[in-house]
Amino acid sequence: MALYDTPIHTLDGEPLDLHDFADKSVLIVNVASKCGLTPQYEGLERLQKKYEGRGFSVLGVPCNQFGEQEPGSSDEIKTFCSTTYGVTFPMTEKVEVNGDDRHSLYDQLTAVDDAEGKAGDIQWNFEKFLVAPGGDVRRFRPLVDPEAPEVIEAIEASLPS
Repeated sequence: MALYDTPIHTLDGEPLDLHDFADKSVLIVNVASKCGLTPQYEGLERLQKKYEGRGFSVLGVPCNQFGEQEPGSSDEIKTFCSTTYGVTFPMTEKVEVNGDDRHSLYDQLTAVDDAEGKAGDIQWNFEKFLVAPGGDVRRFRPLVDPEAPEVIEAIEASLPS
C-alpha cells in the first residue's frame, strides 16, 4: 500500500518507516497541545496501553494548522506529551494536513470517507484514521472520542490475528 511508502520523520527528526506498521492496526491522529480536544491524549494513551501487545499502535502527527494550537518545537511537544499525558506512542514531525503543503500521508488519508460518507480536508485537531493490516482505513472525526464504542469496535475488529 502506498501509505506505507510515504516518507515521514519522527519527532526527533529520524526517518520513520511506516512499513513497521504494515502488520499492525494503527490509529493515526493529528494532534495539538493547546486545543480543547487535547485531553483526548488520555484516551489515546489508554488505547495504546490496552492494545499495544495485540498488534496495535497510536501514531501521533502534530499539526499547527488549526488555531495555531501546536506552536511548540519538537522538544516542547515531546516534553508536553510525556509529562502532561504520559504519552508512550510514537509521534511524527509536525506536518500540514490540509492545503497546498499537505503532507503526502494526508493526501491519502483525506480521500477516505467518514461514517457519513464524506471525504476531504481534515476538520480540526484529533481527526482519527484507523489503518488495519493490509491497508483498510476507517475515519473518525475530531469530536469522536478515541474510546467511543465505534472506535473500540473498529480497533478490535482490525487487530491482527
